[in-house]
Amino acid sequence: MSAESKQPQPPEDGAATTADSTSLLLSHARLTDGRTVDVRLVGGRIEAVGTAGSLTAAGARVDLAGYLLLPAAAEPHAHADTALSADSPGPVSYTPEEVQRRATEAALLQLGHGATAQRAHVRIGDVHGLGPLEAVLQARRSLRGLVDLTAVAVPRLLTGAAGADGLAMLRDAVKMGAGVVGGCPDLDPDPAGYVEAVLEIAAEHGVPVDLHTDGDDPARLARLAAMAGGLRPGVTIGPCAGLGRLPSDAARRAADGLAAAGVTVVCLPQGGCGGTETRGAAPVRLLRAAGVRLAAGSGAMRDVANPVGRGDPLEAAYLLASLGGLPAADAYAAVSAEARAAMGLPEVRVEAGFPAELLAVRGERLSGVLSLAYSRIVVHRGRVVARTSAVREYCDSAAALDLPRQARPERPPEPGSPPAGPVVRS
Repeated sequence: MSAESKQPQPPEDGAATTADSTSLLLSHARLTDGRTVDVRLVGGRIEAVGTAGSLTAAGARVDLAGYLLLPAAAEPHAHADTALSADSPGPVSYTPEEVQRRATEAALLQLGHGATAQRAHVRIGDVHGLGPLEAVLQARRSLRGLVDLTAVAVPRLLTGAAGADGLAMLRDAVKMGAGVVGGCPDLDPDPAGYVEAVLEIAAEHGVPVDLHTDGDDPARLARLAAMAGGLRPGVTIGPCAGLGRLPSDAARRAADGLAAAGVTVVCLPQGGCGGTETRGAAPVRLLRAAGVRLAAGSGAMRDVANPVGRGDPLEAAYLLASLGGLPAADAYAAVSAEARAAMGLPEVRVEAGFPAELLAVRGERLSGVLSLAYSRIVVHRGRVVARTSAVREYCDSAAALDLPRQARPERPPEPGSPPAGPVVRS
């Protein structure tokens, strides 16, 4: 490979217009193909990729020796309004201030995990009206430059007399700034009518659709696929755990219909979410075999639906590999390339011309990274926006003498603390 390579730039995305214009050099990064390279970032994009030591730094430099450099993860299915509410004393508060605080903290936690773009489902209607959505939109504005957060408006009812208010509120939500229309057709007395209403509003405003469904009714899935086929900018459904409980022939026919209609499925390997009532995982290998675009999200993040949800895309990829049987590369693609495609975002590669949305994880190979993804460095729009560092220490003993060692901290030990042993940075 030449010392420096450049390619034609992919089309610009709207978010890149506010990218940091300074230069950043990521040196001695390991790629999944085994190469060690320097990567120079300018103006929110990858300007050049060259062999290690070949590129000069006009600005800051980050040494990524010991790290695997990947396209950043994305979060296609979060719940910002309920996140981090499981331990709330008494009823969960939905005041705008409290929702904004939780949504901001949750987005930052997921950013630290490596998700530089996030899609958050937010319930509208009932007694809270549009308040939670406005709070999440305010969180989005405050996080601009750190993470790209998109809100999905999720009404409860859209059909019959009871659904009239929901329809009006959904239109208002899009005008306020919700970038996606969604909902839970399974919970409406007329699921097909619900889907039809959502698709109509999406077509009016030119926004994507992202619906919650268990996927346990083949006829309902077939109707959804028939209505959604050809809609632009696209239709996503999830988590579709019920699809895995159908007879194999019925599940295969449903998957074929979704693939033919171009419907994307977002599965939730870490657990369910408040938008559906059942748990379990979608049949990922069956969906992939049918040609369905499959992405993976986190779902509930420490709310009543999953009080221990981590919101970590690398854990979702780990579960797809360890329980779903996907190769490590395919599992990571589900939370990165496929998740970004599901969200309508431009492709990211560690190549010149592509967006500088990157995740460096300490490790040499992707399988090891999915197993022990501790230390991480997150790059969004060409600058480092989050760092997580983990250090394991072992006491000195005969059994530990052969462990890999790194320099110990120079500071003196705390009084009464045991002597430090070998240090391994993870």
